[in-house]
Amino acid sequence: MDHTVPIATFDESYAAGDPPWVIGAPQPAVVELERSGAFGGAVLDVGCGTGEHAIHLARLGYDVLGVDSSRNAVQRARANAARQGVDARFDVADALRFSGATRFQTILDSALFHVFGPEDRVAYARSLHQASEPGAVVHVLALADVEESIGPTVTRGDFDTAFAEGWDLEDVSTTSYRGIAFDDNARRLGVEDGRVVDSAAWLARARRR
Repeated sequence: MDHTVPIATFDESYAAGDPPWVIGAPQPAVVELERSGAFGGAVLDVGCGTGEHAIHLARLGYDVLGVDSSRNAVQRARANAARQGVDARFDVADALRFSGATRFQTILDSALFHVFGPEDRVAYARSLHQASEPGAVVHVLALADVEESIGPTVTRGDFDTAFAEGWDLEDVSTTSYRGIAFDDNARRLGVEDGRVVDSAAWLARARRR
């Protein structure tokens, strides 16, 4: 990804219906991550979209805040939580410019890192540093450049570059990201329109110094 996807693109996507990354459930990779004991303390779900991960974590008893730059996404996340009877919190926030006194021990990024261009990926890591406590962990699930995908992708080296300052990049492994292939994506991937697909993804873990 060589440029950042504009915020307006996401706001329009959420207003029009369900974008390809909205599957009505948390990502299987995130569910497994939680089961492995990867979450603790106050949790920030950054780029929360329609709230599936924050709702899932809140239901399990975590202190979690979901944030997104799209007001339409946050409105839908709040409605989803209310409909499911889950007391999950959501706010509108710019992930590139976190400020204030709130500090988190765990940060989840499911499919946000890969929408940024090179300079903004570095700014994003710097912003997460501001939002987290020393020793905090960020988990990043991002589409990988190793095969055709349903969205923008990043390389393995993009994590090294973005998290070079103030972070220790502890692990980058391969996993999958579930989405829905519509229109051009479906044709490019050779599947029927609206089919659920699992795309290659990176799962990175970085610890704040």
